[in-house]
Amino acid sequence: MSKLSLSEFADKMNEVMPVIMKEFGRRLVSALYKGKIILPQFLLLEFLHREGESKMTALAHFMNVTTAAMTGIVDRLVRDGYLVRADEPQDRRIIKVRLTLKGTDLVRKINRKKCQMVIKIFGKISEADRREYLRILMQIKEILTVKPDITD
Repeated sequence: MSKLSLSEFADKMNEVMPVIMKEFGRRLVSALYKGKIILPQFLLLEFLHREGESKMTALAHFMNVTTAAMTGIVDRLVRDGYLVRADEPQDRRIIKVRLTLKGTDLVRKINRKKCQMVIKIFGKISEADRREYLRILMQIKEILTVKPDITD
């Protein structure tokens, strides 16, 4: 590849990222649909799987939505048996949410499917390229999660 300006790089990224996101999403949708949940619900289940029990306010912050919107998302997951709510004994205004066994099983099942998808796709790329891709993604993750917001 010839020399690429930062502006040309941005144009190429704007061209390729939506396609990659759409195709990963399309492949993931079948796994999500079988569990009859949507992506935001799965992201919440995955967060709770990683973090354990969490307050509604923390979940809303993680999903970048209001607590009212989070209540709607959680309501459906509780109704479908993936989550349970619990009051904080010292302060009943605080509501905590955690996965049920059914929720944990669903997260594990979908994560296995995601892993199989990654293996199938990245098995077509050399080990050196996979290592470099992962190194760059980890660097981007660090920039997005630790450093000040770059959208300013």
